[in-house]
Amino acid sequence: MFRYVHTNIIAKDARKLIEFYKTVVKCKSINETRDLRGVWLDRLTGINKAHISGEHLLLPGYGEDHPTLEIFSYDVLKEALVPEINRPGIAHIAFEVDDVETTLKEIINAGGARIGELVTAAYPNGQEAVFIYAQDPEGNIIELQSWIDIESNS
Repeated sequence: MFRYVHTNIIAKDARKLIEFYKTVVKCKSINETRDLRGVWLDRLTGINKAHISGEHLLLPGYGEDHPTLEIFSYDVLKEALVPEINRPGIAHIAFEVDDVETTLKEIINAGGARIGELVTAAYPNGQEAVFIYAQDPEGNIIELQSWIDIESNS
């Protein structure tokens, strides 16, 4: 078997970020909270006396238990690089929404921010997409997108 299971975000304030993703991004609690420590975790992470806590949230639009967004926090955090859209590594998580502008306002009202401009792009398959990049309250980058079939709306 090979299947996608989750994406993990390490938060400065896991409870606050969990609430943001539940409220604004419509992720759902599936009662999978974690409070992990022990020799096995030290060995897995390579961190002595590691302690992580947080929760798995069900991503919107999928099954009843997966895939999830795992939001954890360590007792000891390293200083983070400022997330940038062109930094190597995982750059952003994307969500398809009904209304990009409304969702962006919700993100900003919840402590997030906007990156760049809202754009509309025509695709050769007869669809048009509206895109914007935003940041959650801790600076993680979120792409919002909405698609319409322009050929059937003509």
